[in-house]
Amino acid sequence: MPPKIRTYESDAIAVEYDLKRCIHARECVKRLPSVFDPERRPWVAPANATADEVAAAVIACPSGALQHRRKDGGPQERTPATNEVWIEPNGPLYLRGALEVQTPDGVTAHTRVALCRCGASHNKPFCDNSHRDIGFEHSGGFVSGENESTKEDVSGHLVVEPQPNGPLLLEGTFRLVSGDREQSVVRREQTWCCRCGHSQNKPFCDSSHRKVGFEAE
Repeated sequence: MPPKIRTYESDAIAVEYDLKRCIHARECVKRLPSVFDPERRPWVAPANATADEVAAAVIACPSGALQHRRKDGGPQERTPATNEVWIEPNGPLYLRGALEVQTPDGVTAHTRVALCRCGASHNKPFCDNSHRDIGFEHSGGFVSGENESTKEDVSGHLVVEPQPNGPLLLEGTFRLVSGDREQSVVRREQTWCCRCGHSQNKPFCDSSHRKVGFEAE
């Protein structure tokens, strides 16, 4: 699905908003309501805070729907030094790091994305909040069979390759974090994550997509 971008500018910073990728996590609203107010039109007013404050709120957006471009010579968003995948309870996978995502329109580079794992998104591989419509449920916990680790190197590129009618293939090293943030484990090389919503071993794939006839590019 092509992006639908709107841009809001002040003299110091421009904020780009991708409507197709916004899942209303509201991190921007909670952090900087003077700038981000859904009840106001336009809902983004970058001039109401410093460029540093606006940039910090934008970078907190977990889906990557918000991006910023500094016009005052300030720092642009840096690629995170580590790759992390957070399992949102009853929701998407949040990825943050040096990301390369394969989409129907080609490979795109990102630092923050929210990926569908309920199977119902109309903007695959990205989440569009369809998990709420279908009542998708998963606590965000996992069983990996590996020892937890918080000290290992999790840098480098993390490539996301959605398989036709199948799971998300994550190629690279990353730290997987549970929904309650109490459990984490480092994954390496190839990790197959469910995106049909039916795996009995979420967030990992167990081939349930074949049984349910899941279809996606």
